[in-house]
Amino acid sequence: MSERVLITGGSGRLGRSVVTGFAAAGHEVISVDQTMPEDPTPGVTYRSIDLLDADSTQALFEELRPTAVVSLAAVAVPFSAPEDVILRTNAGIAHNVTAAAVAAGTKKVVIASSPSIMGYGSPAGWVPSRLPLDEDVMPQPWHAYGLSKYVAEQVAAMFAQQTDDVKFISFRPCYVIAPEEWEGAPTQQGHTIAERLDDPALSAVALFNYVDARDVTDFLLTALANIDRVENGSVFFVGARDAMARRPLAELIPEHFPALGHLAGELTGDSPAFSVQKAKDVLGWEPTRSWRTELSGEPGPPPEA
Repeated sequence: MSERVLITGGSGRLGRSVVTGFAAAGHEVISVDQTMPEDPTPGVTYRSIDLLDADSTQALFEELRPTAVVSLAAVAVPFSAPEDVILRTNAGIAHNVTAAAVAAGTKKVVIASSPSIMGYGSPAGWVPSRLPLDEDVMPQPWHAYGLSKYVAEQVAAMFAQQTDDVKFISFRPCYVIAPEEWEGAPTQQGHTIAERLDDPALSAVALFNYVDARDVTDFLLTALANIDRVENGSVFFVGARDAMARRPLAELIPEHFPALGHLAGELTGDSPAFSVQKAKDVLGWEPTRSWRTELSGEPGPPPEA
């Protein structure tokens, strides 16, 4: 069924693919961002606004009356701004967008979180209860970006407690790879995918996680289509079904994270450190793209599980 979908952050690395994918799927798409894309998608409406301005945000939503909202807008990189700015910006956007959506009569709201809320890389040391990480493992954010994304999840959960008329989902997209990055464009960290594979230390900082932006788009389309089967306020990891590594994480994790060596035994073969089983079980979504299928010159896709 076609929706009128408002996508915040539609000009960003992930947002561009989501806007294009939703338009191709037949939805009426409105992209809201402070900047306009260099190559706008035909048929998409673009609006510029400061989402930290609660009154302007509410007025825009009341004007547009979207049936669904996908909230991607945020300061997207840890430590890319002062910590207080990141926390204030990301938490404020999450609240303003969600409040405006509810007030405007939106029935479906999906909010982007991040795997970084789990706490990997903490200077004080980080040892989760198990690997792979799933949605039942307790987040332990240690920087403002991770905390801000955890707050965004709690914003969705808070509004889910306030109304039975709106369904909320939060999702944690792994390290996003945009389509052009398979062709050699630098990733968010500034390295190419080939460089990340050649030097495991580059991917270790994110526990070797990644996801193709088009797979995230497919997840979002599936989530909106099947949101009625989801417990309100649910959270999902969204990642590739393999790791960004040529060697098994059972070998790499102990090398780069000695304190996690006793947990790495389950990560055999090409298994990632983040489980997407919940998205498969609840929504019927699975990722279809891998660095093995998308990166030229690689040996081919991993074997079917």
